Amino acid sequence: HVARSFLTEYKLSVSPEMDIMEYCRKEWRGNTPAAKRMRKGYEAVAQKFASIRRIRGDNYCAFRATLFQALSQATQLPKWLQSEDFTMLPENLLSKYDWIKQWQLRQKPGKRMGEVKDEIKEYLILLRQKWKNISEVKGPLEKQEACDKLFKNEEEEYSLYEALKFLMLNTAIELYNADKSGRRVPVFSWLLFARDTSSNPCQLMHNHLNHIGHSGGLEQVEMFLLAYALQYTIQVYRLYKHSTDEFITLYPNDPEEDWPVVTLITEDDRHYNIPVRMCQETML
Repeated sequence: HVARSFLTEYKLSVSPEMDIMEYCRKEWRGNTPAAKRMRKGYEAVAQKFASIRRIRGDNYCAFRATLFQALSQATQLPKWLQSEDFTMLPENLLSKYDWIKQWQLRQKPGKRMGEVKDEIKEYLILLRQKWKNISEVKGPLEKQEACDKLFKNEEEEYSLYEALKFLMLNTAIELYNADKSGRRVPVFSWLLFARDTSSNPCQLMHNHLNHIGHSGGLEQVEMFLLAYALQYTIQVYRLYKHSTDEFITLYPNDPEEDWPVVTLITEDDRHYNIPVRMCQETML
């Protein structure tokens, strides 16, 4: 049974809590400058948070960490999830942009691909339903259990990431059009479309969004896009940047006042874990 239980442990999307400094000591034993910097970084995080939960690394970890944090503190549905036409997004976008038909859906073995718009509509409805259910759970412990349960259901979990990707595409299209018609857009939007691999939303889809989760994770500029799509500020402790002014990075860096904040930890800007349990002092 040993092997079996190890495997199920390994499949966990979000591992159980572990003391932050204990985790750090386990991971960074040496005396190299890098190890020293990481320890300092973890010490700084430990001023604010007591525990860490490891996020499974499979190129979806930025989605997984962000969504898990957002849901575990959700008390209501975000405005954009409440809007009537939210589930009409795939239809509306496809009627204007034929190229979205080439959206790369996560292949489901044995299931014939339906129309992209029906599949994605299903995922968007699932996202709204899960967000609503979890935000209605009152006690913090029960809420945590509800989140843990959701992130143990692979089929649902990956459907939610598909929804997030589509929301990112929608946001990218909005920003691109706003810029083209002379409206002000955030700086990251220029950077996003200044890459020669994503000079417009169609290329962004083909060369980036379609690959997230398969052959790569989110690049930094795409973290901004995710933050905008969710209307959340994503605060990241970037441990390898400790003692520089990029140690705590905000996406977006000029967040809207009323956007909720989620906090992630990264050692390398590729893999993300989450800090949990705010220390009592910082909450007062």
